[in-house]
Amino acid sequence: MEDVFLAPFALAFMRRALAGCIAVSLAAPPLGVFLVLRRMSLMSDVLQHGVLPGIAVGAAVAGLSVWAMGTGGVVAGILIAVLSGWLSRRTGGREDSQLAGVYLLALAAGVALVSMQRGVDLTHLLFGSLLAVDNAALLGMASVSSVSILLLAVIWRPLILESLDPAFMAATGGHGGLWHLVFLALVVLCVVSGFVALGTLMSVGLMMLPAIASRHWSNSLSGQVLASVLIALVSSVVGLLLAYNLDLPAGPAVVLTAGGIWLLSLALGPRTSLLRPATGVM
Repeated sequence: MEDVFLAPFALAFMRRALAGCIAVSLAAPPLGVFLVLRRMSLMSDVLQHGVLPGIAVGAAVAGLSVWAMGTGGVVAGILIAVLSGWLSRRTGGREDSQLAGVYLLALAAGVALVSMQRGVDLTHLLFGSLLAVDNAALLGMASVSSVSILLLAVIWRPLILESLDPAFMAATGGHGGLWHLVFLALVVLCVVSGFVALGTLMSVGLMMLPAIASRHWSNSLSGQVLASVLIALVSSVVGLLLAYNLDLPAGPAVVLTAGGIWLLSLALGPRTSLLRPATGVM
């Protein structure tokens, strides 16, 4: 039992991977809960693709620097979110359709930019390398997690009001657009902070899977936030243990574990699950 559960974390690279996952697990799932509440679950998927050109430009300018690629990714993600919202307001069209068009162009441009650079592995950027997280990447993930938690605490009340009743927020001069933009910036930060470990295609896994699973365990927003963080932490530990003992890629193992917990919650959770449907009929 010791060899299976404790020995893996005696290795430095496993401890760094676990620390990085903990940082993401503390900050990203609460944002995922708000994305679900605001019916914006697919926004995280859009942003994880849209940050790729910024990451590619950062790599072109400064090489494989975590800070350069992260900064480029954050700038690209915020630009995509702002541009799609601006196009929606100017044209009167749906914001989701504008997002789809903008992010598909950004994804194609990002893949093209990465492919033009020698020494940059597209697979690494898309799928990450969790067991190769170094001190610089870990510092970045911890910093983003700390900033995200603090800012989310500051905007907690206005964000809830803007999510549940944006018309009232607008009527009372509550600056709903500002809170929306700050929230999207936090989502972008968390998506980008996890790309080194989990890649741009999987960094959203620890944000959304625990968030949607938490809805099967609690009726309250605070309860869902707590449940999502706990699910993400358990997924991180179990996923890393599975990766080490079964020789699996670590990032996908963590995300698959979170997906397994979601399926278990969907089937057996105490709230709106297959076992306990919302109608109360078994």
